Amino acid sequence: MSDVRRVNVAVVGAGYWGRNHVRTFSSLPGSSLTWVCDRDVDRLGQASEMAPAARASTDLEELVSDGELEAVVVATPARTHAEIAERFLEAGKHVLVEKPMALDIEDARRIHDSAREKGLVLMVGHLMVYHPAVDMLRRMIADGELGDVYYLYSQRVNLGTARTDENALWCFGPHDLSIIHELFPAARPTTVCARGHCYLRPPVEDVVFMNVTFEGGMMAQVQLSWLDPHKERRMTIVGSRRMVTFDDVSPSEKIRVFDKGYDHPPEYGSFGEFLTLRDGDVWAPKVPFAEPLRLEAEHFLDCVRTNATPRTDGEEGLWIVRLLVAAQSSMELGGEPVELT
Repeated sequence: MSDVRRVNVAVVGAGYWGRNHVRTFSSLPGSSLTWVCDRDVDRLGQASEMAPAARASTDLEELVSDGELEAVVVATPARTHAEIAERFLEAGKHVLVEKPMALDIEDARRIHDSAREKGLVLMVGHLMVYHPAVDMLRRMIADGELGDVYYLYSQRVNLGTARTDENALWCFGPHDLSIIHELFPAARPTTVCARGHCYLRPPVEDVVFMNVTFEGGMMAQVQLSWLDPHKERRMTIVGSRRMVTFDDVSPSEKIRVFDKGYDHPPEYGSFGEFLTLRDGDVWAPKVPFAEPLRLEAEHFLDCVRTNATPRTDGEEGLWIVRLLVAAQSSMELGGEPVELT
């Protein structure tokens, strides 16, 4: 890594997740963290203690006008993502914007198009795509180990901070939707249904159930909440050959593979009438340990150096925003299906 060119990077937003970016980019050999920016002086001070060599500022324009600054991480509240990302793209900076990249389709499309027109890297912080366990799942599905995937369901719940600026759909939903997009990049969603409810701080939904159907019949059910007695970060994928679970909370068995399902005896011609239950082995393949945030940051720096397209680019960010907007519309319609074109 000593021969790799160091990229001048700034982090905008010094809240909880922004400080994680400060910690990560200040420790990478290929990164030179030159700025940390936040309007809140206290948060800015906490971040500066983690990266004393970086300049601290409460004024975004100081970063915009820095001709030596190459890349910016936008880790501000979600409602500001599109505006700040667009400002830095206009200034010729590469951008890593946290999820969701925008709160409506037009804003997402505008920053996506802006990056493309200017030849700049636009990467969306879909952290779970860089998780080694998700990478293992992707290879298993691509190699046909699960057979035809019928459906999947996920739970991303805990008893955590009750947000006021975004609901559970927009806060947690991008994680699971980005995993689905990574595992099934060619899947085309057709319909979204969602129901949510505000139990703690109306009108912010703290519990959301979302269902997405895809061309070909695959279906995904996603449960999202910060009002739950359990901490769950689990996804189950059911295929014709095998089934698999991804449990991010488990310290040792992130992935478990189940050789379970129904078989169609070859001597019968009607699948629906003659099925045999298969109850085979269960095993947990070893998942290599690596911090997803560090892998994400290293990938961003590599893309900046080579002007490559990120794995989680603006196109993927726009795909996910479309689904989130459709799910939000469905919730506002009392759970009515919203078709995607």
